[in-house]
Amino acid sequence: MKELLAFRPDVLLSDLAMPGEDGFSLIAQVRCLAPERGGRIPAVALSALVGVDDRDRALEAGFQMHLPKPVAVDALLAAVARLAATRL
Repeated sequence: MKELLAFRPDVLLSDLAMPGEDGFSLIAQVRCLAPERGGRIPAVALSALVGVDDRDRALEAGFQMHLPKPVAVDALLAAVARLAATRL
């Protein structure tokens, strides 16, 4: 989390199943931040969980997009470009 505060990326990419802390916990922490500290950063959830319920859960948690793994490079680049454009 401190890396996010220091770096301030245009888009956040997060796997949903990470050791120690999952993507749902991470996005909850991010969304608690004030907007000027990164609380509204556009975010993409990456996951091997590909069901409609999994997608809906990620979006409800605060991600703007859910991409199933394995993700094609073109799809990942398009998602990042699309969300980065929303920051302008």
